[in-house]
Amino acid sequence: MTGIEEDGVTGTAALPMTVPLPGLPARVRIHEVGARDGLQNEASVVPTEVKAQFIRRLAEAGLTTIEATSFVHPKWVPQLADAERLFPLLGEIADIGDVELPVLVPNERGLDRALALGARRIAVFGSATETFAARNLNRTVDESLAMFEPVVARATAEGVGVRGYLSMCFGDPWEGAVPLGQVVRVAKALMDLGCDELSLGDTIGVATPGQVVALLAALNDAGVPTASIGVHFHDTYGQALSNTLAALQQGVTTVDASAGGLGGCPYAKSATGNLATEDLVWMLDGLGVDTGVDLGALTATSVWMAEQLGRPSPSRTVRALTHKE
Repeated sequence: MTGIEEDGVTGTAALPMTVPLPGLPARVRIHEVGARDGLQNEASVVPTEVKAQFIRRLAEAGLTTIEATSFVHPKWVPQLADAERLFPLLGEIADIGDVELPVLVPNERGLDRALALGARRIAVFGSATETFAARNLNRTVDESLAMFEPVVARATAEGVGVRGYLSMCFGDPWEGAVPLGQVVRVAKALMDLGCDELSLGDTIGVATPGQVVALLAALNDAGVPTASIGVHFHDTYGQALSNTLAALQQGVTTVDASAGGLGGCPYAKSATGNLATEDLVWMLDGLGVDTGVDLGALTATSVWMAEQLGRPSPSRTVRALTHKE
């Protein structure tokens, strides 16, 4: 609930009113991506100590999965070039609660760097379309899968969990509509490599609920269980929450979101911000779905981060709770 005041966040007592809908999960795990997917798209480089405090505050707000950084070459994502300095600063965050701090790795060199610092969960980032694979990974789809194979195998052998991100699942700015079968093929290949979770990315925010339902059904038919699927929606056309609700009604229980709505994609300029974590929590609170997240503390964190970035948060819930336009 939001009936508190913290760091300029004005609570609204007893709102949202809890009115459950049938067929929804009792609990949703939010996979918070603001510190990685959000900050990598910022024009300026955020100081390492600010990133560490951001992640710490997110954990204190109740988020239990916080994607911390990316071990990509600094040339490609300079905003995350401080991964080796940042990750050691996060050691005490696990003491806040049962918090996972996954990191993105592009290849075996990235895996080496992550394992050397004690990372216990990683993610690889694939594409459902050839054009985005070429622009983002400088490889074909199949070549990228071949690159991921030893990464996933080594991580699994080390007891490290692996999430597979799959971008452009619902539309591509160069190729247009993406056939369901094309998405299913790559998704199944990622899972067959040994990923224990698959995140379906609407990278440019063009999905609509019927498309979400159809893709989940097609994945089930191909042997990819809904229990292993997360959804990652961007809000370019204002569809992120409606798409999320459609996914939850199909049994999805993991939703990616970004505190304050930070983020986009540096390789797809039409991709605007991720689904804001506050907007997601407001909806789920109203539906009676447990997230374990304190909305007031989370909103205060996003207000603080917006101040560090020098611009207001795009999240509608953050703006409403802080009375900022």
